[in-house]
Amino acid sequence: MQKESQEIIITVIAGTITLLILGISMASFLFLYRSRHRRLLQEKEQLRLSYERELLKSQLEIQEQTFRHISQEIHDNIGQMLSLAKLNLATMNASQPLGLEQKIADSKKLVSQAIYDLRDLSHGLSTDYIADLGLVRGIEHELDMVRKSGGYETALNIDGVPYLLDKQKELIIYRIIQQTLNNIIKHSASQKIIIHLRYNPDDLSLSITDDGKGFDLTPLNNNASFGLGIRNMHNRARLIGAGFQISSTLGKGTSVSLIVPVGTVVA
Repeated sequence: MQKESQEIIITVIAGTITLLILGISMASFLFLYRSRHRRLLQEKEQLRLSYERELLKSQLEIQEQTFRHISQEIHDNIGQMLSLAKLNLATMNASQPLGLEQKIADSKKLVSQAIYDLRDLSHGLSTDYIADLGLVRGIEHELDMVRKSGGYETALNIDGVPYLLDKQKELIIYRIIQQTLNNIIKHSASQKIIIHLRYNPDDLSLSITDDGKGFDLTPLNNNASFGLGIRNMHNRARLIGAGFQISSTLGKGTSVSLIVPVGTVVA
């Protein structure tokens, strides 16, 4: 009887210890789960804030670049056209009808072109025009400005049927394109710029290629200050879930590639 009592006590103690271990394990699991869940929520919130900051930064940068372009365009192009129209008007003499009709026609043409250019420039006063025009029209607009700057042959090739992406996503893509074109103009000494869009069912593939002097990519891994603009573009691509790659060969040009998953959702 005493032996049976001892066995019962041992069984009870073993069961109690087992329950305690299970309880501690469950408590530990719940604690770890809640900690991980809380950390994931914090990371998600940080990603959302980072994404919103990057959107605002991109909007401000696009506006700043647009204002510089508008200022230069008004000074170099529209101002010149209006000055010529004013000169034509100032030299008109009703008592000398010879050539008067041609001067009037030329003045009308100059003023009409100035109005057209001003209307075109007004689209750039807000980043909303990117959403209104769409990414393809926005790229065409950028390439048109590059051509007007002189010395560049540009082309836009499109495969597939263009579709709309999230407006905020297109804004960041557009800014990456702007940054790339700026780098080409400032550093590449190229003559030809080709942008290729491939609209696939699952992703948008984009490449920007120039035939410039190229550069050595090695310092990107060794110097934090070198290629800061490239790193910035890479970070922006990462925020929209896109793959970013840059390749360059000395004397043969540079290519920037971006692959944007269509279904990527950023908080």
